[in-house]
Amino acid sequence: MSELKQSKYIDITTDYGFKKVFGSDTNKDLLIAFLNELFRGRKVIADLYYNKNEHVGDTADIGTVIFDLTCTADNGERFIIEVQRTSQVNLKKRMLYYSSKLISDQAPKGNRRAWNYAISEVYIIVLMDGFAMPDAGEEQYFLHDICLCYRDHGKIFYDDLGFIYVELVNFVKAEAELVNDLDRWLYVLKNMSSLNGLSTYLRKPIFEKLFQLAEYSKLKPEEREMYNVSLRNKWDAESIRSSQEELLKRAREKAMAEGRAEGRAEGRAEGISEGISEGEAKGKAEGKVIGKAEVIKNLLCSNKFSISEIAELADVTVEFVKQIKAEKAKGK
Repeated sequence: MSELKQSKYIDITTDYGFKKVFGSDTNKDLLIAFLNELFRGRKVIADLYYNKNEHVGDTADIGTVIFDLTCTADNGERFIIEVQRTSQVNLKKRMLYYSSKLISDQAPKGNRRAWNYAISEVYIIVLMDGFAMPDAGEEQYFLHDICLCYRDHGKIFYDDLGFIYVELVNFVKAEAELVNDLDRWLYVLKNMSSLNGLSTYLRKPIFEKLFQLAEYSKLKPEEREMYNVSLRNKWDAESIRSSQEELLKRAREKAMAEGRAEGRAEGRAEGISEGISEGEAKGKAEGKVIGKAEVIKNLLCSNKFSISEIAELADVTVEFVKQIKAEKAKGK
């Protein structure tokens, strides 16, 4: 495979780059520093060790789950760290399922009475690269720190299960605006591959080590090959996401225009202005469905993705993809 034109530093949100920086025992001080900043003083991790990242399903039909990184802190706290590059179907439910794996795996095979459900703390860290938090609305937060709370008054009900979602698309600070180490970590995660060196805003031993580790020129030939594959995969995912967003945008605009026209016609016919707003609402809903259908058709034509993969990329159900595939086969 030919080598890509490279920047000085690797992109650490690629599969290879992320595991190169955070996934080895010799560099665990980087992961510890990053996790401690995410918890913002609520807890301090002194040491950790890496666990297997493959968890076999309880039954054959469930299959195997492979996490990006799993680790356990010195006091028994358990962590899953995931990088997600495209919007996922049921992202929140998926992460809840991941947390349940870490919880259920703690149960001993025998003598459960003595164990008495002594479950250690479990945390899921999700780095969302290039897409927004599902159902976030107009909020522009880049950090979502979530635990189980009472619905009525917000008091914490159970503090030993947590989810931290990081929306990198919402982190827009420039170097001169970085005020703490969490800012610095998120800035580096988002911008590493476009930087030319370590600026005064990042001049700390932990970041000096990070920049030395991430120099592309220091990678061995086989490491460069793995990184290049990983970088191409990320670019492919970004290209698909951009095409999907453009198709959805065009379909929404077309459907909304048709909806406005329909609403005006209904309004004139019935003598009421509500027809316009009703038509626009109908147009928005139809635009969303039409747009996703077009995205699914394009993905089916590419012959690169399975039904389930297309469902994830388009954020729809597998049944909906099958329906579009059947309609496509009939020439509709």
